[in-house]
Amino acid sequence: MKEISTKDNINSLIATHPEIKDILFSLGFEDIVKPGMLQTAGRFMNLEKGAKMKNIPMEKIKEEFEKYNFLLK
Repeated sequence: MKEISTKDNINSLIATHPEIKDILFSLGFEDIVKPGMLQTAGRFMNLEKGAKMKNIPMEKIKEEFEKYNFLLK
């Protein structure tokens, strides 16, 4: 399993693991595919902040990431 931190910004997570973009989109982060959003909001947004903003339980995010062999810490 690949370990990632929920406190890392989304832009750097996707730069390191491009498949995360599809995982986030499937969870309800639709704005992630809009042009420019990743480079702007993605630089300061992390998984914890995004989950709160979108009202998505962190447990649901952790379960989805585990399906793709990611361990959230």
